[in-house]
Amino acid sequence: MCALEVRPVIPTERLRLRGPTLDDAERLAGFACDAGVSRNLSNMPHPYARQQAEDFLGGLQGLDPGRDMVFAIDHREHGFLGMLGFHEKKPGRPELGYWLGRPFWGQGYATEAVSAALTWAKAGWKRRVVWAGHFADNPASGQVLVKSGFLYTGEVELRASAARPDPVETRMMVWLA
Repeated sequence: MCALEVRPVIPTERLRLRGPTLDDAERLAGFACDAGVSRNLSNMPHPYARQQAEDFLGGLQGLDPGRDMVFAIDHREHGFLGMLGFHEKKPGRPELGYWLGRPFWGQGYATEAVSAALTWAKAGWKRRVVWAGHFADNPASGQVLVKSGFLYTGEVELRASAARPDPVETRMMVWLA
């Protein structure tokens, strides 16, 4: 199946960032059913069904690539591992978000994907500043961002998580090209 919209393919040593397809729905839903994954994200509810994955992937067709860009993260041997995206939540302020399925945590894949995406954001998307945040109770995500060149801003925001009943303290970070 072809990509939902034209996106660059970003190769790394072990990964490939590419446009998501509806063929990713089964693995996306499988990984998203893990509360450990969804509780670390703002917009992913728990539980998460295949139909929600299909709806999400179908909805990507309407994104403006000048403001939002979403990639599937593929491993050369394991296939779909997770997602990475840039979303302009505020004008001129793209924010990075990412997630991997639990079997792929702690192996450096997130840092590899985020670093490659930032290189593309600077060279191909012409962005000089990218924002990100991580839930305070998920320091591993903060380490991925630090390893990828993000700096803490000192700001802490309360952000909703569709998988949690209450807003979560979110430590804000910035990357400067």
